[in-house]
Order: sequence, then structure tokens, then C-alpha cells
Amino acid sequence: MSNILYNSAYDLKKALEQSKEYIQLKKLYDDVQHDESAKNIFHNFRSTQLNLHEKQVTGKEITEEEIIHAEKCVQLVQQNGKIAALLKAEESMNMILQRITSIILEPLDELYKTK
Repeated sequence: MSNILYNSAYDLKKALEQSKEYIQLKKLYDDVQHDESAKNIFHNFRSTQLNLHEKQVTGKEITEEEIIHAEKCVQLVQQNGKIAALLKAEESMNMILQRITSIILEPLDELYKTK
């Protein structure tokens, strides 16, 4: 890969780390990590999400018990203001990253566009 692409990627990484959205996301994440209750709820929520996602991807059946557990995790997350704020900030960051990815992939989209 050419150096210009690597250099641009590292510049983008630095810009991301300096963006107000990332700084806010990091602050909210730290807030959750410093609150033992929020930290435990968040960890359980993430573990549950990953477990269910893995089962979906591998075609394994999700049990009724797992669904009920996931619903309880979501309720706890929604009731915790720190986690809810973190998830909202994550969503905003994901939207930004999706737009950036679209911009980066424009040349390939144009190359393969049917004429």
C-alpha cells in the first residue's frame, strides 16, 4: 500500500481522536467505567449483545431464556442515564464513521458503477 494512504489513515485517526464527538464519547465511557453499578450493567449488556450476535451469525438457536435476559438488560440500560448517554454518543459516532466510510469508498463505487 502506498505511503500516502497510510499517512492519510493516521491523519484521520488523529482527527477522530481530536473530534468533539470522540472526546465526548470517551468522557461518557469513562463516566460509566467509574460508576460500579453502571459499569456492571454495561458489561452485562455488551456480553449479552455479543453472545446473541454470535448465535445469530452461526445459526444457533436463541432460547426464550436468553431473549428474556436480553430484554431485562435493555431495560436496565434504558433506566441508567449514564449508559443511555453513552449509547446515544456511540450511535452518533457510528453515523459519522459510516459517512466517512462512504466517502472513502466513493472511488470504488464509481469504478464499479454500471453505466
